[in-house]
Amino acid sequence: MGLNIPSALTEVLLIEDVSQIGHARRTAQKLAEHLGFDETDAGRVALVATELSSNILKHAAHGQLHLRATGNGGVEMIAVDRGQGFDLDSCLVDGFSTGGTQGIGMGAISRVAQVFDVYADPRGTAMLARLYPRASTVSDIRYGVSQHSLHDDPACGDAWHLAIEPGRFSVMVADGLGHGSEAERAARDGEQVFARSAFDEATRLMADMHVGMTGTRGGAVAVAQYNAATGSLRFTGVGNIGASLIGSGKSRGLASHPGIVGVQFRKAQPFDYAEVGGQLLILYSDGLQSRWNLADYPGLTHRHPALIAAILHRDFCRGRDDVTVFVIALEAIDG
Repeated sequence: MGLNIPSALTEVLLIEDVSQIGHARRTAQKLAEHLGFDETDAGRVALVATELSSNILKHAAHGQLHLRATGNGGVEMIAVDRGQGFDLDSCLVDGFSTGGTQGIGMGAISRVAQVFDVYADPRGTAMLARLYPRASTVSDIRYGVSQHSLHDDPACGDAWHLAIEPGRFSVMVADGLGHGSEAERAARDGEQVFARSAFDEATRLMADMHVGMTGTRGGAVAVAQYNAATGSLRFTGVGNIGASLIGSGKSRGLASHPGIVGVQFRKAQPFDYAEVGGQLLILYSDGLQSRWNLADYPGLTHRHPALIAAILHRDFCRGRDDVTVFVIALEAIDG
């Protein structure tokens, strides 16, 4: 059995006042219940949402709680702020606090959540918690995505999709021209074609997406297909979807061809990259600045990909277009 994880916006909850903690708790709990969490498990989600939100106020005074479904039955929450950071090792010890409390918040989160990770430096903190029902046997998928529409428009001109089968995955990111409902239609039409045949030969898949997006504004599209057995990645891009491979002490950009899928492009030649197992793949629309370097964030490449996506969005969002940042570890994933 394979798994298809469709495009979805990241829900952003502002945390600037103690009164907003309750709203964050209720919103997270409602998402958990929608995903089938029972009362006890939904209560765990509510507890973590409360602790994450409270931590933002204690350490940074204001920030955001990012909320989304993981796509395999879990709830993901990331607390994002621009505070001064703090001593993570100390704050994970019960009884220690730099915020004047009992010092049980971060320790409680790490015990309740099946997945917990955090990154802090002088630019701020991002704290990740993923929770699944207690009876769940699914494994965490080491990917992360941060997707936001311009000015919180309900329509987003970006789309992404992750398809997983045992030992391989295929992912796409599309950016419809402009923003708003017409750009959304273009990107979503491309996603629909991709979802039906994500593991087709790359040139054929791009040609099918071109047909599927004909009659729309068209857009930029990138597709990456990873085979864990061979440790190889095939990348095919048309337009200005950014793509980078991040390895041990090195980073390289992946080349795309000019054109607009759905309108006109001359070719969509795939590029193959060997021996990339263990590296990170980062795909992003042009709503994100391209002049970022993970080497400026010591240790971040070893953190969960969801943290990387959230931090890149926090620090490099242009603020004048829809933005998508997709990060995934190149490793075997159970389908």
